[in-house]
Amino acid sequence: MPHFAYNAINAQGIELSGEIQAADISAARDALRGNGLLAEVISEQLGRVRTVKKPGFFDKKVKPKSLQVFSRQFATMIEAGLSVVSALVILEEQSDDPPLKLVIANVREEVETGAVLSEAMALHPEVFSRLFVAMVEAGEAAGVLDTVLDRVAIQIEKEQRIKRRVRGAMIYPAVVITFAGLVMTGMLMFLVPVFVKIFDQLGGDLPLLTQYVLKASNALRYPWFPGVPIPGVVFIFGGLGTAFWYFRRWKKTDGGRAKWDAFKLRIPMQIGGVVLKVAMARWSRTLATLIASGVDIMRALEITAQTSGNWVVEKETADLRLRVEEGTAIATPLIESDIFPPMIAQMVKIGEETGELEKMLSKVADFYEDEVDASVQALTSIIEPMMMIGVGAMVGVIIVSMYLPMFKLLTLVK
Repeated sequence: MPHFAYNAINAQGIELSGEIQAADISAARDALRGNGLLAEVISEQLGRVRTVKKPGFFDKKVKPKSLQVFSRQFATMIEAGLSVVSALVILEEQSDDPPLKLVIANVREEVETGAVLSEAMALHPEVFSRLFVAMVEAGEAAGVLDTVLDRVAIQIEKEQRIKRRVRGAMIYPAVVITFAGLVMTGMLMFLVPVFVKIFDQLGGDLPLLTQYVLKASNALRYPWFPGVPIPGVVFIFGGLGTAFWYFRRWKKTDGGRAKWDAFKLRIPMQIGGVVLKVAMARWSRTLATLIASGVDIMRALEITAQTSGNWVVEKETADLRLRVEEGTAIATPLIESDIFPPMIAQMVKIGEETGELEKMLSKVADFYEDEVDASVQALTSIIEPMMMIGVGAMVGVIIVSMYLPMFKLLTLVK
């Protein structure tokens, strides 16, 4: 299809230029008029193919906060009566996120060439998820694009709030464990050898605990293999780094993801319960948002399964979708499921009977989001004292093992 370069004016009197794909000049002029642009000059570009720049591998990712602001502002502009192209032009100029600015420019160019907004967004799956694209597509079909974009912003905000709560609870243990490991390594490599020289000068047998600590110190300080002048600490940290790298790769495989997600649900000390509550909150919020946006229930279940974030929940939702496709009510497979809590099944059943499924799912999502917050606080209150005890025990063992021989100093000196 031919490409045409144009100069046009939007409803605000701003001059715009670009390229559009159409059957002929008349069709190009009509397409521009449909996007709220009054064409001044249109000329066919012979032998040229428009290219769209994609973000590079090393480019920064679009921040969820920027995407949330983009959706909220986009909704406001559409509600105010601006055309999609005009709104995208303003958003491109106002965006302070360079990766998002590039994506908005690409989406605007696609829309100017005749593509609908959802199709243009689908070309950037690294920014616009399937949930985002499906909701925009439903909003375009129903003529409620502004309402749908506002719901997308709320969805992003809810998801980020849960992630912040969980990450906030994980930061403290990770920092404490890392700090304790570094302190322990430093004491074994630099503090223990000072005492070793004293013990060698005095002679005598060392306590059993001190002997084990000295062996650990020697394992860090000296090479493990003859002819390889590399201290053991390098092998230890290198091995840990390699194991972590292989774990991340294994977790991205289908089999590894299935086993890891199933294991996370069985972790004791309420951790598995928190993981399940996060998954249930996300599942309920996503399905409620899709249904409220007018997405077909079968497609809504498919997208909810793919965006659930847990392989076990994804598989259960896929099985649920097959049952619903056969004519079964949504609540029936949920009641029979071992993964979904009974409360979700009962609320969905009430929603189906009263015709307010979206409302019931939203209430379930609110409930589990509050439960996640309470569970994370309770888990943090349990982990903090345990971490302090663990750090104190590690440092205490080294200190005690070094000072135990001191009690024999008088005997050794005599």
